[in-house]
Amino acid sequence: MEAAGCRCSGRTMGFLLAVAVVLSTCVPACHAVTDSQDTSVLRALLDQWQNAPPSWGQSDDPCGDSPWEGVACSNDKVISIKLSTMGIKGGLPADIGQLGDLQSLDLSFNKDLGGVLTPTIGNLKQLTTLILAGCSFHGTIPDELGSLPKLSYMALNSNQFSGKIPASLGNLSSLYWFDIADNQLSGPLPISTSGGMGLDKLIKTKHFHFNKNQLSGPIPDALFSPEMTLIHLRLDGNKFTGNIPDSLGYVSTLEVVRLDRNALSGQVPSNLNNLTKVNELNLGNNQLTGTLPDLTGMDLLNYVDLSNNTFDPSPCPAWFWRLPGLSALIIQSGRLYGTL
Repeated sequence: MEAAGCRCSGRTMGFLLAVAVVLSTCVPACHAVTDSQDTSVLRALLDQWQNAPPSWGQSDDPCGDSPWEGVACSNDKVISIKLSTMGIKGGLPADIGQLGDLQSLDLSFNKDLGGVLTPTIGNLKQLTTLILAGCSFHGTIPDELGSLPKLSYMALNSNQFSGKIPASLGNLSSLYWFDIADNQLSGPLPISTSGGMGLDKLIKTKHFHFNKNQLSGPIPDALFSPEMTLIHLRLDGNKFTGNIPDSLGYVSTLEVVRLDRNALSGQVPSNLNNLTKVNELNLGNNQLTGTLPDLTGMDLLNYVDLSNNTFDPSPCPAWFWRLPGLSALIIQSGRLYGTL
């Protein structure tokens, strides 16, 4: 006796298997198209740009079977645009702020891509990586960049940005890489006061690359603290004045310190000798005075430049030959005498 509902002929079974095969092969191909708003944003970029990648606009679905070059999606939302060194010309329209799931934006080294950086970039709350190095953006860095809670890598170097560094960038608590070198930025380094924001709040940042600008004023003593985890400090090629702050000696994680080509004065703080991980120290081409610092404790040093300052005449210091890894020592016009 057969159980009710379980009787199937061979022909029926074959038909059901065929349907199952068709359905299984359709699943990967029958996905939804890219989010319509994200597609509209990409088309707005395409309208703004010359020399866009040839694949852009060749299909209706940027993340479909014929994806647009440099675009990556997840769950039909655009999460990444990587178009470095493509020869793109034009600007970055305000529509970019509508890509709510965008995590990475790399348009670097498109030298004819520029204009004013749109404030709507502050709407990209999922953004972790922003690389616009080697473009031709100008105007001020928008305050709105400080409202990107997940941003960990920001490279705006080698553009034409001007004006002050926004204090709001001190909100970027996840920032690891901070590069604004080789621009036309001016004014002082912003420091938090009265509960405000400033660069001293960036205690997790490893790289401060602020070199080759027109930044001025003293290097604030409040900029540095023992809680900071800086590895690279590059303030060279600016217009900083005043003393090297004693607080610099508290940042024990430092490996590269470049303060050269400014107008710094006063004596070199003796507590720089506490920076035992530093391998490159460049204080050249300033107006530093007093005696040469004793750097015996910095036994990982391999490059030292103290040249072209106004140090007091002094005998050749003994620490020169106490640094086991020293490979380059530059003290041109160092006013030294005696036996080496």
